[in-house]
Amino acid sequence: MPGAREILSAVSSLKVSPEFPGSKRDDEERRWQNGLATAIRDLPTLLQRLELPSEMALGADAATVDFPVLVPESYLRRILPRCPEDPLLQQVLPSVAEMISSEGFVSDPVGDTLARTAPGLLHKYRGRALLIAHGSCAVHCRYCFRRHFPYAQEPRSPDEWGPALAAIRNDDSLHEILLSGGDPLILSNRRLQFLFDALAEIPHLRRIRIHSRLPIVLPERLTSGLMRTLKSTRLRVVMVVHANHARELTGDCAAALEQLVNSGLMVLNQAVLLRGVNDSVDALAELCERCIDLGVQPYYLHQLDRVRGASHFEVPVFRGREFMRELRRRLPGYAVPRYVWEEPGGTSKMPLESPDHDPPALHQGTP
Repeated sequence: MPGAREILSAVSSLKVSPEFPGSKRDDEERRWQNGLATAIRDLPTLLQRLELPSEMALGADAATVDFPVLVPESYLRRILPRCPEDPLLQQVLPSVAEMISSEGFVSDPVGDTLARTAPGLLHKYRGRALLIAHGSCAVHCRYCFRRHFPYAQEPRSPDEWGPALAAIRNDDSLHEILLSGGDPLILSNRRLQFLFDALAEIPHLRRIRIHSRLPIVLPERLTSGLMRTLKSTRLRVVMVVHANHARELTGDCAAALEQLVNSGLMVLNQAVLLRGVNDSVDALAELCERCIDLGVQPYYLHQLDRVRGASHFEVPVFRGREFMRELRRRLPGYAVPRYVWEEPGGTSKMPLESPDHDPPALHQGTP
């Protein structure tokens, strides 16, 4: 089996390997990369495109210094113009509230730093580890739990993956690798294929789980080349997408999700409970049913990770439990996600269905 040195040698060829000029694969690759390159990257343009008052940028622009605006055109088209309270807009619109310090809201709310076992590799739970495949994303969600993550300290190109891959190879307790970021689907098909091939050569691995927001916000990323890569490995591939509102799952996004489902992949959705976005049983029920109609399994409803700058999105846990009770009354069991929270240093996601499971940090917002 190749070691880290062989891996580094093999990946170096990716830097000079040509694409296929004039091919469908090349055209598709350019299309999604152009979609990323032309995404909105400043608050005044976002407000202008949505016909919102320029005064909404006052004070809020300070929140973009360390965490800039990033909104692809596909996602923008699903936001209602002239509607400041639109739930899709709320996810990407900088707010003055981000500048307010709130007790318990920190830069590393889920303990990523302590879980780092090699450059780009986080090992928290038994049997699985997370690989930071790329530090960039196609959208900047204002509640992102990694908005302060030190991506500059992690591998930034394939030739730096060697130590992480060697650590995975040397730990035969690992059976599943999660590709995360940022977003792993920012990788080109060639780089993603290399990573798939390198992981498939590790005999004790059985699954790759991809956590990606791109099928939701940049659906053109689901090229025929990407679909071939996802089906090319001996490993079971599980795709976990991230949508918080049913109106995200329309148009080209719906078509992309159906493409994933029809390919035979297991496709799951995880959502975050967010004030002003989906904090009603009607919104959550519509999201769950829309997922099921597209063949996507509702997986997790996350209590907000308490990251600095996102306290205005938090919904009290008692309200989350009320929503879950009502969802169980309204929906079939297979359409109801698990309500969970990630406790720093925990050995798994913490269920929040019962007060018996409350971590001390979440003793807030009582009725």
